[in-house]
Amino acid sequence: MCSSSYQIQKADRSMPLPPEILRARLRNEIQACHRQLKHHVQVSDAELSRFPVIINVALLRTPGPVWADDRIATRYVHNLRIIITEDYPYEKPIVKWQTPIFHPNIMEPKDGGYVCTKLLEKWDFRSTLATFIVGLEVMLANPNPDSPFGSDSCTRAAEYFRTNHYRPPIISGNKIPPKIVGDVNDRS
Repeated sequence: MCSSSYQIQKADRSMPLPPEILRARLRNEIQACHRQLKHHVQVSDAELSRFPVIINVALLRTPGPVWADDRIATRYVHNLRIIITEDYPYEKPIVKWQTPIFHPNIMEPKDGGYVCTKLLEKWDFRSTLATFIVGLEVMLANPNPDSPFGSDSCTRAAEYFRTNHYRPPIISGNKIPPKIVGDVNDRS
C-alpha cells in the first residue's frame, strides 16, 4: 500500500550534480520528452535558472478512469505537475495530478494529487522523465487495486477495480484511414 503521506527520500550520495551538468541533463530530458512523446510539456523556467523547476504535462489521447454520473467514464486529457529540485536526479521528482481522476494509485487533486507508482519508488540516477511519463500512461490504463493510496477516493477506486476490470478504448495513432488498392472483385 502506498503511503498517504508523501515523503521525499534522498538517495545516499555525497553531493548533488554541479548546476551546469544538472541543467544540461534536464534540457536533454525535456527535449527527449518533446521528441518521443505526443504530450504537451511546458517548463516554468526555460533557462532552468531557478529551482525547483516546474514541468506541466498534458497527457493527450491517453485514456484514464474518472467517476462521472455514478459510473466509470474515460477521460483522454490529464494534467500533472512534475517538480524538479536541485537534488535531481538523486532525488525523485514530486508529481501532482491536476485533473479529475478515479484511480487507486493517483490521489484526486483535492487530496494532494500524489501518484503512487513503482517508477517513483524505484527512482534512481538512471531514471528519466520520458520513461516516467510513459509509465504513467500504462498505469492509467491498468489501475492496481492491490497497492492503493490511503485516501478515501483511492480506497473507493481500489474497491471498484477489484471487482470491475477497466478496459479503456484503444486509441489509434493513425489519423488517415488505410488506402485500399485494387478492387476486391478484380481477379486479374
